[in-house]
Amino acid sequence: MTGPQLTETYKTLSDGLYRIAYYVLESQADAEDAVQDLFIKLWNTRDRLDTVGSMKAYCSTLMKNLCIDRLRRQSHAGSEPIAADIACARQFEDDLLDREKLERVMAAMDSLPARQRDVMRMYVFEEMSYDEISEKTGMSNLSLRVLMSNARKSLRKLI
Repeated sequence: MTGPQLTETYKTLSDGLYRIAYYVLESQADAEDAVQDLFIKLWNTRDRLDTVGSMKAYCSTLMKNLCIDRLRRQSHAGSEPIAADIACARQFEDDLLDREKLERVMAAMDSLPARQRDVMRMYVFEEMSYDEISEKTGMSNLSLRVLMSNARKSLRKLI
């Protein structure tokens, strides 16, 4: 099929093909894009179109298949953002729960006696070893371990 023949085919069939695409895709812009995609496909295969018996039936079938492919792509593309949104929402909920737990622990730590609270903060938040805490506070390692044990027991009760 030659270029002018394909142009004539486009002029005669484009309205009907647009209606098919619009019926399937339910969107004006998508239907227009589908019609253009169809004629690009026809243009790329114009050398083999001479063997087609009914150009209207052939184009109608191609249009239906192109629209179905578009719908499949949209459904697959649409599910990925939803999954990402769900994962993001779960992460947000987890972060929120972690923050709430941390706030409860911090509130409970504020109610500990001063020595226990100070030793606990140095050990947990400043990540100091018992030896470093011992040097800083002048307390023995054994006393620090007892303080930490008592602080943990008190936190369990408070939380």
